[in-house]
Amino acid sequence: MGYVILMLSRAVSIVHSINLLHFELLQALCVCSVAGQGELHWDGMPRIPGMGLGSVVSHLCHAGYPTGQPQGGFAPHRALSLLGHLFRCLGGRRFRCVPPADGREGGSGAAAMKRRRGAAAERDCPWVWAAQNRGLVERWQEARRAAPGAAAWRQLRGGFGELLMMMRGLPATLPTLPLELTVLYNSLLFTMEASDSAMEGQEGIRQGLLRVLEACGACGQDLSSEELWQKVLQEVTVAELQAPLHQLGALQAAWWLSTGRLESVTGLLRLLSNAEDLGITHWSKVENELLSLLKAWQVPAEGDSLPLIQSTRDLKEILCTSAAFLQGLQEFEAGNFPTARSLLQEAAGGFCTRKVLAQIYTCLGCCAQRMGKPQTALQHLKQALQVDFQCLPALSHVAAVYHELGETDVELQALALLYEALEKNPPAAASSSPYFLIRTELLVHTPVLDSLLRHRHPSEVKYLLAQRCLQHGRVADAVEHYLDFLALFQEGLQQQVALDVSSAVPRIPEVFLEAASALEQAERYQDAITVCEEVIIRTTGLIPRLLLLEERLGQPECPPPQAGLAGGLLAQKKESLSCLAWRAAGYLHQGWMRGKLGEVKEAVTQFSRCLRELLQVQLYGPGVEPTENLLPEVEVLQKIRLLALIGRGTQFLELGNHKKALLDFQHGLQVSPGDPAAASYLVQALWNLDRKQEAAAQWQKLSQRPPKEDGQQEGQGRPVPLYLVSCLKQAVFPHSDDLARSIQNYLGSTTQDSSS
Repeated sequence: MGYVILMLSRAVSIVHSINLLHFELLQALCVCSVAGQGELHWDGMPRIPGMGLGSVVSHLCHAGYPTGQPQGGFAPHRALSLLGHLFRCLGGRRFRCVPPADGREGGSGAAAMKRRRGAAAERDCPWVWAAQNRGLVERWQEARRAAPGAAAWRQLRGGFGELLMMMRGLPATLPTLPLELTVLYNSLLFTMEASDSAMEGQEGIRQGLLRVLEACGACGQDLSSEELWQKVLQEVTVAELQAPLHQLGALQAAWWLSTGRLESVTGLLRLLSNAEDLGITHWSKVENELLSLLKAWQVPAEGDSLPLIQSTRDLKEILCTSAAFLQGLQEFEAGNFPTARSLLQEAAGGFCTRKVLAQIYTCLGCCAQRMGKPQTALQHLKQALQVDFQCLPALSHVAAVYHELGETDVELQALALLYEALEKNPPAAASSSPYFLIRTELLVHTPVLDSLLRHRHPSEVKYLLAQRCLQHGRVADAVEHYLDFLALFQEGLQQQVALDVSSAVPRIPEVFLEAASALEQAERYQDAITVCEEVIIRTTGLIPRLLLLEERLGQPECPPPQAGLAGGLLAQKKESLSCLAWRAAGYLHQGWMRGKLGEVKEAVTQFSRCLRELLQVQLYGPGVEPTENLLPEVEVLQKIRLLALIGRGTQFLELGNHKKALLDFQHGLQVSPGDPAAASYLVQALWNLDRKQEAAAQWQKLSQRPPKEDGQQEGQGRPVPLYLVSCLKQAVFPHSDDLARSIQNYLGSTTQDSSS
């Protein structure tokens, strides 16, 4: 008879989905459990031959199960076809169960039938529902071992949803609520595992609490979620409901934790744990109380008759780990690194997967790095890689720590290993068949965590390799890495290059210019000239003929209403300045490289083109000296102008045109007063023009500077772009013993003449 009821209950769920006489069929199901060999009849219709109870069950069995056995797999479309035929015969009339003729029902008449219907519904519906819940849990356990795809997950989720819908078709009663809340818990586990169902899950918890109040004769439609929980836990004291309510409370805590509502989680745990005085509970934030409450929370024992997809005890342990992890990340973001480290260590000792443990160790490493403890940071990052070598963000942070320590060899090894790992094993997607539906990675997802665990693109790592090699003078390796990087563009594979805001890769013209600088230092001058020409061509037409710009930032503390429009115009001008800087830098590099090739006149031409490009910008405002309020783009343009003037002046010296050289060096000192290279070349030009007194006076000024003043002068202001570093090196005045000796002799003879 249990098998009969199970078959008809499956039919109920199908009929319910199409809104066909659900309540009447459910009543008939309950009556069938005591009807024995009775027949189903409908008011106002004659008996249908062959449609006795046994025949109906037989048809349902053979229609729903192709093999005729429950183990064969249920085919709902066949049962639905049969039920459709039955209801077409019904014509919307009510039906009833007629006892057999020999009166084995134990009574007769409408009153006896009504009593039996009520008794059957009260006794047998929970049994059927419990059997279905147990069957779905067993299917989940089998599916978890087989690691199925998303389709099996959706089927199980739909099965629990249909069962819950069937149970909610009847009024809520205290005897059936433990089962209903258990089914709700199992259903919501699948709902929460689906990231797009957050609102659906929250509403499911609310409806469950309202059903509890309904069974107790109370209501709470107008209450918030926090107030609803407080009312339920205050007014419901039935012992059988304590375990289901704690299960539902664990889910609610998980939902609030995933949205960062730590105050609400703390208040709920106070309600669940403080059975002595629930009335004084209030919803306020106590920082470390959350972990204390979670650890002290006594989860009621779970009965074997109501199996769960995921035990509440396991969920409690996951909540402890997630709460510590989340609070640690919040303290990290706030800059409270010692507190963050303590909380992250608490999370590392909790219940989590190897993947999450590696992420926690990575965050601990970043925290130690911020605290100025690089060796401790390396220990934590190595722990992360030992736990899960696929945690590639940890390897990226290892390279960053070695960069801070100045250990270039180890840093480059780490970056090379990271690039190789990314090429072979790109970041994998999350598993679609987890052991637990509620996991730490579903509850902890914050922007700071995304930032710390960001997976670098292979092209980004390739650029970092090239940049580090160029910065540390490993020219041959830098050239190789830069050419590999630029090949992505030449082959039309721009989508392979990471260009998002958080990427370490700068603007592409800058990468081209850095590559040209590396080629220049490798003495591949023609290749470098070709790369610079590519930058010049691509920036043609992007620069206006005349660009008026205020020299200083001059941003008011209280911007006017039209500040948005002004900000947009400023952004456009800054973009034009960047394009102008790249184009001028291309000519600048070509000028220096033509000089290296001995093409002096061509070098002068390229330096002149660079200076002519810079004339398109006209600055206005107080003062012309570089200050901290100067726009970064303007500062770069001034540095390029200085280098172009020095470069052209040196070529004029090579040509013997000392007057033009002198003018360029003087203009260079106007652009950057006190620049040691321009001042030294100025002395050389004056001496060559036989203006020895002026040359000696300038030389004395240079000699009287403190020993490290030149280095300090070069270090002032913002860092120079990497693509200009090689030009700065070439602009340095070469030390000349002959010039220094000649000036000293001149000063000595002048002193003797004046003394005599």
